[in-house]
Amino acid sequence: MSNLKIGIIGLGTVASGVYKTLQDINDIEIVKIAVKNINKPRNVNVPRELITDDAYEVVNNPEIDVVVELIGGVEPAWSYISSAIKNGKHIVTANKELLAKKGEELFNLAEEYNRVCLYEAAIAGGIPIIMPIKTILAGNKINKIQAILNGTTNYILTKMDTDGASYEDVLKEAQELGYAETDPTGDVEGYDAAYKITTLATIAFKKRIKIENVYREGITKIRKEDMKLANEFGYKIKLIANATIDEEGNADVRVHPMLISKNTTLAHIDYVTNAVAMSGHPIGNIVLSGPGAGEFPTASSVVGDILAIKAEFGKTDYMLPMMRCHHELRANPIHIDDTFNKYYISITAPNAIGVIAKIGTICANKKISLASILQREVSENNTADIVVITEKCQEKLIKEVVNELDNCTVNSLIRVSD
Repeated sequence: MSNLKIGIIGLGTVASGVYKTLQDINDIEIVKIAVKNINKPRNVNVPRELITDDAYEVVNNPEIDVVVELIGGVEPAWSYISSAIKNGKHIVTANKELLAKKGEELFNLAEEYNRVCLYEAAIAGGIPIIMPIKTILAGNKINKIQAILNGTTNYILTKMDTDGASYEDVLKEAQELGYAETDPTGDVEGYDAAYKITTLATIAFKKRIKIENVYREGITKIRKEDMKLANEFGYKIKLIANATIDEEGNADVRVHPMLISKNTTLAHIDYVTNAVAMSGHPIGNIVLSGPGAGEFPTASSVVGDILAIKAEFGKTDYMLPMMRCHHELRANPIHIDDTFNKYYISITAPNAIGVIAKIGTICANKKISLASILQREVSENNTADIVVITEKCQEKLIKEVVNELDNCTVNSLIRVSD
């Protein structure tokens, strides 16, 4: 059997891991690797003749069977991938943003040209999740996902919790250690997790989710005081990618911080580890966890996809049918204001008689029940810190409550997991 011939676009951390891993695998030949800057120092030694600064030398090379795209972003990645498919190449990618924004177009193009596009590495790094959903779990009706899909934010929140440090201090440390980018916006504002849950929910629910319908909120407003109080109430604060769907196809898909009970597995997923918890029938509840990023964990998923193509290459006219996209129906999005949640509210209020009663009355008028209420010591400026945890209620009503809390400062409003 002839070698499967590979072209790689990108030679960053993940691509370097892919290159190193493929050196120990027979019957796979790397023909060309495209980079932006040939002279850039790298942690991998690649023969000079394999490297080019023109990605179209990969995309248009008639020898290459599979193009591995590892540069991220929508452009120029989309131009490279779409050209490669039209040139008869199969695709392996780790590009979560491209999948979230142009997934439908990508998979339709791949089907038109009878090519496969595999993307195990795009959702949870080294955790096998896409192939299990499409194969072993294919007989299940999955209706709920709760996941920690971003290692940077999970590291920051874990350090805030264990060290009692502020967000700003931990972010700086994470940047120095290389866990956070110089511009951390994509991670800390929830974009990265939103891209991932968009594709993951689409696959799990078998209905298309559009990225513009995914509510997104980051961790930049989480205070060390919130971490401490959450612990007192029996919770941990995590950035959760959450998705549910009902029998009518109404989907609630979002990313935001949540108070997670210490009795759950997700509460104990710390530092850069990722985890995906899913519920469905007949499987019940299942949790998959492991490294969500990094050179070799992510390379593991990329190489697994390459080997899946290798196993069927040249043996069939319609390769890997179970791994292809067959989503014809769209989910009906539920707006965040129409969702029902429990809430943690941290309030600074004047130290006056009747303040707690006023908070209770405002909530009662909206038919919102309170599960817990706690008043801390009075500050020097004669204000009191009050923490409320509500029972489940509609989001738009809790926003009305916040707007009616005159003479009070709402420090934090965080949703609480069931």
